[in-house]
Amino acid sequence: MVTTSEDLRARGLVHQVTDEGLFDQLDAGGVTLYAGFDPTADSLHVGHLLQVCTLRRLQIGGNRPIALAGGGTGMIGDPGGKSEERPLLSLDEIASNVASIRGQLSRFLDFDESAGRSQALLLDNAAWLGELSLLEFLRDTGKHFTVNQMVAKESVKSRLERPDQGISFTEFSYMLLQAYDFARLHEDHGCTLQVGGSDQWGNITMGIELVRKRTGAHAFGLTSPLVTKADGTKFGKSEGGTDRVWLDAARTSPYRLYQFLLQAEDAVVGSYLRFFTFLDLEEIDALDRQTAEEPHLRASQRALAASVIDLVHGEAERKRAEEASRALFSGAVASLDEATLLDVASEVPSTVLSAEGLAGRPLVIDVVAGTDLVASKGEARRAIEQGGIFVNDVPRLGLDATLGPDDLLHGRYLVLRKGKRSYHLISVQ
Repeated sequence: MVTTSEDLRARGLVHQVTDEGLFDQLDAGGVTLYAGFDPTADSLHVGHLLQVCTLRRLQIGGNRPIALAGGGTGMIGDPGGKSEERPLLSLDEIASNVASIRGQLSRFLDFDESAGRSQALLLDNAAWLGELSLLEFLRDTGKHFTVNQMVAKESVKSRLERPDQGISFTEFSYMLLQAYDFARLHEDHGCTLQVGGSDQWGNITMGIELVRKRTGAHAFGLTSPLVTKADGTKFGKSEGGTDRVWLDAARTSPYRLYQFLLQAEDAVVGSYLRFFTFLDLEEIDALDRQTAEEPHLRASQRALAASVIDLVHGEAERKRAEEASRALFSGAVASLDEATLLDVASEVPSTVLSAEGLAGRPLVIDVVAGTDLVASKGEARRAIEQGGIFVNDVPRLGLDATLGPDDLLHGRYLVLRKGKRSYHLISVQ
């Protein structure tokens, strides 16, 4: 049987550890540990998945995870990995975001009393930071650290090296607040381990030091590597790198999340399978070999997408996402329910046609010529004559073919297709 530490190492989840003796404790179970999640939005995103899954793995190994929502530190903002200061959120915005994150984390961790000593806890550091006075904080926490130590941390040093940006005292204090979190969790809940990404190393070691100075106890830190795409850019952005891919279905639909994961490059999909799924390592090794030998099948990507959607949204949503994906590439969009059809169609260009215009039964050639499927009416004519134009996946032959209200899907939509892959949605209003 694979131990917890063996599993972590085999999956490439160990980047830094403060003390190798930690692994024996994790293998024995009973370690209370935590990871923090800043409530900068009302949803976690796929960039959080690594730490959420790590908490779950450690809980499966018999340890007790604490998911700490940063309702207090969220008012400050972690400067780590940021080239400029984050915009500050209002108290109401932070409280709303914390509530939303609580609901999402419950899908991953077991908060039920039946879990026994490994029962997960969900805490908000606003509970203690909101009551902490400035003088108390400076006297009992600030005195334990020198400014020399703090400016040497990478998250601060990188900002100080940019005189055009610098770092405010507000953000400069963040690492002390996070250290205080670790000390409070240790004193209140016996927490001896903080886990996080490698960019949190400086903050984690500050917390370990504060635990030692306040109580004399030995605490630990464990970081995992930062997750990137094959080109080195940050994992968790949609194509084009502009938008995050969220875990909230209202922000990023299960279909879009499925497609995002399906597009993982061969060079990194093996790592993603180890990071974000609970598939056996032997199964992942087999998928690695299949991807190397038959990359066109995209077996690893399909396994990744299916496993993550099951974990984040459940089996029913995964089946809907798979159905929508098959429909788009097999000519069956007419079979989709309206919500799924719109999910699929959101990825393709669209135009609006008036209900009055459709009632006049326009020629297919004229409708197609008004879209980006063709460059001219002449091209539309040739495509129709060659059987390359489809309406709701049904071929439309003949230059005299027309469209009418009876062609609408769900009473509102027409899906035009040219060839095998070029789609265009027409919404009738």
